[in-house]
Amino acid sequence: MASKIFHPISFIFLIFVLLAPIGHAKRSIPSDKNSSPFDFIKKLKGCHKGNNTKDIHKLKAYLEEFGYLSYENNAHATDDDFDDTLDSAIKTYQKNYNIKPSGIVDDETISKMTTPRCGVPDIANGINYMQPRDNKHESSSSNIHTVSHYSFFPGNPKWPSSKTFLTYRFFSNVPTYAIAPVARAFQKWASATQFSFAQVPTNQNSDLVIGFYRRDHGDGVPFDGPRGILAHAFSPTNGRLHYDAEERWSVGSVKGSFDLETLALHEIGHLLGLQHSRVKEAIMFPTFSAGEVKNLNSDDIQGIRALYNR
Repeated sequence: MASKIFHPISFIFLIFVLLAPIGHAKRSIPSDKNSSPFDFIKKLKGCHKGNNTKDIHKLKAYLEEFGYLSYENNAHATDDDFDDTLDSAIKTYQKNYNIKPSGIVDDETISKMTTPRCGVPDIANGINYMQPRDNKHESSSSNIHTVSHYSFFPGNPKWPSSKTFLTYRFFSNVPTYAIAPVARAFQKWASATQFSFAQVPTNQNSDLVIGFYRRDHGDGVPFDGPRGILAHAFSPTNGRLHYDAEERWSVGSVKGSFDLETLALHEIGHLLGLQHSRVKEAIMFPTFSAGEVKNLNSDDIQGIRALYNR
């Protein structure tokens, strides 16, 4: 009699064990498909110097990631005090994004900070290259004096003058539908510069390489999930361009998705030596909205020509 009771109970227990992980997995999936790793900033609305508010330390980490903040004392980096250093960093961020530099986490600042963006920092080695500066660009046809908004990486790294033909390849993890938009982006840069580009097979060495990755992928700059950092690339002559595989990508303008060609144009700019621009219309502006399609702007073209003395 005991054996007849044992088997049904064991069977029920086994079913429970097998289904438990599935139920846990379902609960771990965010219910809001539009959530972003930057959403915590919305809860800090109105914060300013002198406040001590939950999650201020996350704002400090955000600003440190993009070059605006650096604490010698790690304790200050991880506390929730809105101190003088954070106040200064907020004001610098606001100036870079054409927002009144109040130091207050206001609606306009929140809107910009929560917009998906490129993962390359706006400030490098403490030098803010996004601030306008006088630039005198001499060419064979003109002597132009303008206020520049484009910028370069520290030390102005660029490809050697003898290296104007660059090859690129796609890793096997790149979706087939992404290849044509990226190729078009290379051709647009070719039409505006002295460079020419050619695709080579995946198993062949190349100057540039494109891949899709998730979270920590071994290059020291991990992705953060949907609607945060969209992509990043490295300065010359590193040659790596990475897309976040967790984003919703599209070919052209699609609501709720990000245009592959637009982001390729931006990241190729980094591969050639351009840093971020504070001109919103420029392809090198750091943030991108879902459904947005952009092209090369005169600021981008002036920048690449100035870098290579063309």
